[in-house]
Amino acid sequence: MAAGLKPIRRVVTGNDEQGQSRVVWDGPAPSTHLAPTGGRGHTDLWVWYEMPPPLSGERDDGSLPYDFPGSADGGHLRVIQARNRPDDYDPAKDPELVPAHEPMDMPSRRRWDRGRDNHFSSGMHKTETVDYGIVLTGERELILDDRTLLMEPGDIVVQVGAWHQWSSPRLGCQMAFDMIAARFVDGPVGLAQGNEPMIQPDPNLKLPDGVKPARRIVTIDKEEGKSTLLSDGPAPDVRFDPARPGFASARLWVTDSHPAKIVCETLHLPHTIEPPPQGTVCRVVTFSPDENWKGKVGSAEVQAFFRAMGSPDASTYSPSAPHPYMQKTRTLEFCFVLEGEIVLVLDTEEVNLKAGEVVIQRGTNHAWSNRSSSPAVLAISSHDGA
Repeated sequence: MAAGLKPIRRVVTGNDEQGQSRVVWDGPAPSTHLAPTGGRGHTDLWVWYEMPPPLSGERDDGSLPYDFPGSADGGHLRVIQARNRPDDYDPAKDPELVPAHEPMDMPSRRRWDRGRDNHFSSGMHKTETVDYGIVLTGERELILDDRTLLMEPGDIVVQVGAWHQWSSPRLGCQMAFDMIAARFVDGPVGLAQGNEPMIQPDPNLKLPDGVKPARRIVTIDKEEGKSTLLSDGPAPDVRFDPARPGFASARLWVTDSHPAKIVCETLHLPHTIEPPPQGTVCRVVTFSPDENWKGKVGSAEVQAFFRAMGSPDASTYSPSAPHPYMQKTRTLEFCFVLEGEIVLVLDTEEVNLKAGEVVIQRGTNHAWSNRSSSPAVLAISSHDGA
C-alpha cells in the first residue's frame, strides 16, 4: 500500500428547512489517522454517543473523538487501511512485534488483548461490541481460535463480541467497521447468551441473473477465551422484487436492543427495511439497471414491494417524484458501494457514486437509480435514529 491513507469519498445527507433531502457534505472524509510507521491507519466516518443517534444538525459527527471501541452508549463507523507483509519481512527487526500473552484489560475496559501484533497483523483481541466488518478492497485474513478465513471484497463478517485477529500477509486491504455497543452479561468473558439455531440458506433458492450471493460470516465465543465460527456462507434471508428483474436484498444481521445482545442468530426476527427500535439491520442490496423495468412500474408494484419487505410506510411514492422507489425512514444509514455505479436520488439533487464511496443518510427521502448496464451492489447498515 502507499505510504499514506487512500482518501474515502463520503457523502452525508440531511434535510433542509422545508424537509427536502439534500447533500450536506461531499468530499474526502477528513478525520484520518495514519500510523507512525506509515502505510496503515484508519479514517473515521461517523461517531455517535447515544442510541438512537441524532439525524439532524450541521455538526460533522465523523470528526467526534472516541475511545476505541467507542461509546458504551453508541458506536462508530470507520475504514481501516492495512498493509501487507513485506517480501523482506524479518520478525527480529519488527518494532511492532508483541508476543502472545494472557488476556489483558485495555484502558477503555471494553477491550481485551492477547498480543500477537506485528507489522501486518493486529493483536488477538475482543471488544464489547457487535461489529459489521465489510471488506472493500484487497483481502484480509480473519483469525479465530478455531480457524483462519480469507475475506475478499464484498465479504461481511458479523463479529458478536468474539476473540479475533486481523492479518494481511499477501495483499493490503481497506475494510469498513460499523462497531455497535453491546453488553457482556458475564463480565469480560463475553459468551453467547442462548443458543438460537443458525438459519440456513434454502438450497433450492435460485438467485436472479446478475445477483451474487452475499457472503455472511458470523463469529462468537461459546467457551471462555475461545472464538468460534457459527456460519460462513450465503446470507439466507433474500428478498426480490418481481417488478424489477435482477433486484435482490439480502439481510445479514439484526440487533433489536441497545446495548446489542451477544446471541448466535437474529434472522428469526421480523423482516423489515428499517431496524427495530434501538436496533440495527445489515443488508446487501443488488440494484439491476433501471432500463430493465423503466416505464413498467407504478404505484401498485411499488407498494407491493414495500409490503413484501415488511415496511409499507417507508414508501413515499408519487407520480411526480423523481424516482418510483423513493423512500424515507427514521434511520441513520451507512451505505457502501461495493460494485458498479449508482445514482443517489434526493428531493433536491442527484449524486453519482462508484465502488469504494460511502453515503451516510440521515433520515432523508431518497432512492437508488442504476443508470448503467451492469448491476450495482451496496452494503447498507441501518440504525434506528432520532
